[in-house]
Amino acid sequence: MSDRICKFYEVLVGLEIHIQLATRSKMFTAAPNAFGQPPNSLVDPQVLGLPGVLPVMNKRAVEYSIKVGLALGCQIAPFTKWDRKSYYYPDLPKNYQISQYDLPLCSSGTFDIPDDDGSTKTIRIRRAHLEEDAGKLIHEAPGGHPIDYTIVDLNRAGTPLLEIVTEPDFTTPRQVTTFAQELQKIVQYLGVSEGQMQMGHMRFEPNINLHVTDQTGVVHRTAITEIKNLNSFSVLEKATAYEIQRQLHQWLETGALGQKSTYGWDDAREITVHQRDKEEANDYRYFPDPDLVPVIVDDTWLAELKRQIGELPAARRKRYVESVGLSPVDAATLAADRHTGDLFDQSVAAGAAPKRVATLLLSHGRRLANESGKPLAQLNLKPNRIAELANLIDQNKIAPAEPAGKVLERLLQQDAPAEQIASELGLLQSSDTSAIEAAIEALIAQNPKPLQDYKSGKQAAFGALVGMVMKQAKGLNPKLVQERLKQKLG
Repeated sequence: MSDRICKFYEVLVGLEIHIQLATRSKMFTAAPNAFGQPPNSLVDPQVLGLPGVLPVMNKRAVEYSIKVGLALGCQIAPFTKWDRKSYYYPDLPKNYQISQYDLPLCSSGTFDIPDDDGSTKTIRIRRAHLEEDAGKLIHEAPGGHPIDYTIVDLNRAGTPLLEIVTEPDFTTPRQVTTFAQELQKIVQYLGVSEGQMQMGHMRFEPNINLHVTDQTGVVHRTAITEIKNLNSFSVLEKATAYEIQRQLHQWLETGALGQKSTYGWDDAREITVHQRDKEEANDYRYFPDPDLVPVIVDDTWLAELKRQIGELPAARRKRYVESVGLSPVDAATLAADRHTGDLFDQSVAAGAAPKRVATLLLSHGRRLANESGKPLAQLNLKPNRIAELANLIDQNKIAPAEPAGKVLERLLQQDAPAEQIASELGLLQSSDTSAIEAAIEALIAQNPKPLQDYKSGKQAAFGALVGMVMKQAKGLNPKLVQERLKQKLG
C-alpha cells in the first residue's frame, strides 16, 4: 500500500474549443459549407488536394473570427498570416492543414464567467486562430453495422474552424462547462455559428493536470492530458471530473506523474482512455503557406466589425435584471437570442411596461413559436402591436391569460390595432362600475343559496358567485367584479 499522502492539490484546466463557422462556402474554396449532405458530396479539387489547385481565403470567415475575438476581449492582430501544419491522416487529403501558428488572428483576451459561489471568475484567452477543418473518419457502416475498416467522409474537410485556446485558469469542472455554455451563447448571438453540438459545430478539448502537495510540502506536477473531441456540456463536465480524479489516484497509488498524452472519452464506461502520446509543435513542421497572402486588419475594418457586435448576452442579461427589473430567469431567456432581445427592447421602447412585455413573449409568444416550429423572433409580431396589447392588459381592458393569447395569435395574421382585434373577437372587458354594480345586485337577489353558503364561511362559494356575475353580464372586468363583490358582501 502506498505511503504517499496528498495534503492538498490544485487543479489546472485549460480549454481548447473548435467552432465551425456558419459561412456559405468553405475556408479556402467555393465548395458549399453544409451539414447532413450525402457523404463526400461537398468536395472539389481544392478539398481533395489535387495537384495544381490554389486556395482563396474566405473573407467572411475572417470577419466572423474577429467578432468572436472582440467579444472575448482579445487583441486583434493588424497583421497575420497562414501556416501549413503538416501531418498525414486519411481525413486530410493534402497531408497538411492550413492554420495559423505564431501570428494568430486574436490573442490576449479575458472573459468573465459566473462562479458557483456567486462571484465572477476571469478566464484568460491565450489565442483564437482560424484554420480549416479535417474530414471525418467513420468506424461503422450506415445504420450502425460494425465493420473492420474505416470510412472517410470529406464533407467536413475545409470547413472554416475557429480554435480558441484559454489559459489553465479553470479549477473546477463546473467552471469549464459554464465557459463553454457562455461561449455557445456568444457565437449564436453574433450569428457566426449555429453552435449545435450534435452537428459538430462546437467541440471541446480540456487540458488537465494537477499540482499535488504531499505531507512534506513538496509539489508534484502531473503531466497534462488532453481529452479529445467532447461534443456535449454534460460529457465535458463528466470527463473533466473523471480525469482529475484519475490523475490524483495514479499519483497516490504509484507516484507516477505520467507524460503529456491525448485521451478519449468512453461514454459507455464513463472513463477516459489513453490514445497516444502528445505531439509537440515542431512535430508538425509549421511553415508559412506560400499560396496565401497575409491578412491586414486596418482600423476602418475593425471599427465596422465592432459596431456590428452591439450589446453582448451577458451585458444584456445584467441590464434586464438591474435596470428593467426582470427576474434572472426571464432575463436569461430573452437575452439568449439576439433577435428575441431586440423584439423585447423595441416593444418596451414603443411604450409598454417591461415586465408585461416579458410575460407576453415568454408565455403566449413561446407557445405560438412552438406551435409554428419557428423561433419567436421569426414570427410576424410587430413591436408596436405587442406594446398595444401589453397596455390593454395593464388598463384592465383584456384578461392576461387566454384572451391575450388569442389576440396575439390573431396579430400573426393581421397587422391591426390590438384593441380593434380584441373588440372583433369579443374579448374586451368592461370596467363600467355601474354595470358591475347592477350585475352584483341582480346576483344577490336571484341566488340566495350560494350567498348564504358564503356568509356561513364556505369560501369556495365566492368563486361560484363571481362566475355567476360573469356569466350573466358578459365582458365585465373579472378583477373589478371580485373587488366590488367582496365589498358588497362585507
